[in-house]
Amino acid sequence: NYVRKNAQKSAKQISAALPSEIFHREYTAMITRLATKEWFTARMSACVLIADSFSRFIPSEQEAQVQHFANLCRDEVPMVRRMAAQNLGRMVTNVVEAKGKHCVGPDGMLTTTFIPLYEELASNEQPDSVRLHTATNCVSFGSAMSEVQSLKGRDDLSTAAADVLVKRIVPLIVATIDDRSWRVRWTAASKFAEVVSAFEKISGAIDYMIPAYEKLLQDPEAEVRTAATLNLAEVGKCNCTVPCPPSSRGSADTSDDESKWPRSSVAKRLVKKVTTLTEDESENVRAALGMVATELSSHLGKEATITDLVPPVLLLLRDTTSEVRLNVISSLGALNKVIGVDLLSQSLFPAIIDLAEDGKWRIRLAIMQHIPHLAKQLGKDFFSEKLTTHCVGWLRDDISTIRQAAAENLKELTIIFGAEWAIEYLLPPLGEIIRHQSYLRRLSAVQALSLMATIMDPPDLTITEVLPLVLSMAT
Repeated sequence: NYVRKNAQKSAKQISAALPSEIFHREYTAMITRLATKEWFTARMSACVLIADSFSRFIPSEQEAQVQHFANLCRDEVPMVRRMAAQNLGRMVTNVVEAKGKHCVGPDGMLTTTFIPLYEELASNEQPDSVRLHTATNCVSFGSAMSEVQSLKGRDDLSTAAADVLVKRIVPLIVATIDDRSWRVRWTAASKFAEVVSAFEKISGAIDYMIPAYEKLLQDPEAEVRTAATLNLAEVGKCNCTVPCPPSSRGSADTSDDESKWPRSSVAKRLVKKVTTLTEDESENVRAALGMVATELSSHLGKEATITDLVPPVLLLLRDTTSEVRLNVISSLGALNKVIGVDLLSQSLFPAIIDLAEDGKWRIRLAIMQHIPHLAKQLGKDFFSEKLTTHCVGWLRDDISTIRQAAAENLKELTIIFGAEWAIEYLLPPLGEIIRHQSYLRRLSAVQALSLMATIMDPPDLTITEVLPLVLSMAT
């Protein structure tokens, strides 16, 4: 396999340097021989070379090579079909670039050949290794169609082709949500943001995809839910509007009829799922949610963020798993830009303290690395009152790496809040540490003082305030 991959790569580089005459006479003939070889490994290589070289084929060669590629997609050997499925997306992209707008018409190559091939490769009769590429190939179809529309403008031909995509391609990607193989569902979940981005400009497609994505967020397998959750913010970026279930439904007649639901942004529909995910039994899912949930705020606006997003974020800050709380704190920057952290400050403080005292030193180190960023968000008054003591206290930690990071933190805080603040709030507790019975703690205090001294402005403060503390340790 390694040898074949490198041979394919070399063949591609050589073909790019070949004169047109030799390319059409020798190289195209070589691809044809590989595509019809008896041994399946040669046919696997042909799948790659046909897709890579399509744009250089003349029209007669294109027709012949497309037929070879179609035969490879229907090959009796599963490994060949897997390789064909893996290269179908690149083949579609190159066909659209070479053929232009006419390949998407009713009699075009995309409609008559490649969509049927995609349907066959995505069917349940195929092995998992082939169906795994359904989502990736779906992205290629959507991107190719969007490119045609953006270059040529909308007309009857492109509109009809888009309608074909919605009716034939979108149902197949939606069907992967219920695939019997969790690996296929995981691949769909991990690629779903790309799928949405590719089909965003195709009218009507997103209305089918968002309900399918919500099913992925509720998948029985935790790995699938985690992959889907990691894409939450990216899917929420979609600029389309979708039917959004009303918060209070008036009657039974409208409860299940999506056509009567009010339309809203994708982010406003997905944010309603965040609260459910905060209660997920898998800590990996909740940790993934902590990384991305706050990014929805930029697409929701201030009012919707306060109403729908802040409550579940507060729940995550009180989560029993330290990684979840750490991920939320690490991603607060996006939320701060929309509403500030004043609403979270009371819940944020206990979460920071819990992480600062966590039994795992790597967790303590991680929260320390976010302290300068949090200081900017929380402001001087809140930070001085609540967190200064803990920042200096880390110099007493048993782990050397934590003590070194604490010294660096004090330097960063001095830069943020200024030398006068440092003299008032940092030097007094540092004066206590330099009298600690452990020489390691005293050494950490000296390191912190030396780092702070290098950035104090005006420099005279270093001589009058910091130097006496250091000299007092010389005796």
